Amino acid sequence: ELENQLAAKSKTLDELKQSLASNGSAEQTPEAPSLRIAELCEMKDSIVNQVGQLKASMQSILEQWRAYDEIYAEVSLMTTRYLYCIDQCKPSGEEASLEALKKQVKILQ
Repeated sequence: ELENQLAAKSKTLDELKQSLASNGSAEQTPEAPSLRIAELCEMKDSIVNQVGQLKASMQSILEQWRAYDEIYAEVSLMTTRYLYCIDQCKPSGEEASLEALKKQVKILQ
C-alpha cells in the first residue's frame, strides 16, 4: 500500500515537473518552485529507499516467523507424543509388581 501511495505521489511530482518545464519555456518562472520540486524529488527518493529497506527487513522477519511456527508445531507435536508415552508407561494404580510390569510391557508392545 505504501509503495502504491509512493507511486501515485511520484506520478504527481513528475506531472508537476513537466508542468513547470512547459510553463518555464513559455515564460520565465522563479527559481523557488523548481528548487522546491528538486528538494521534493530528493525526499521522495530517500523515502523510496527507506521503504525498500523496510520491505527487505519485513521479509526477513516474516521468514523468521515462518521458521518459528514450523519449529513450534514440531515441538508441540513431540511434547504431545512424550506426554502420551509417559501416561501409557505409568502403572495403573497397582503396585509395581513383576506381573504388573509384564502387563504394561504387553500393552506397550
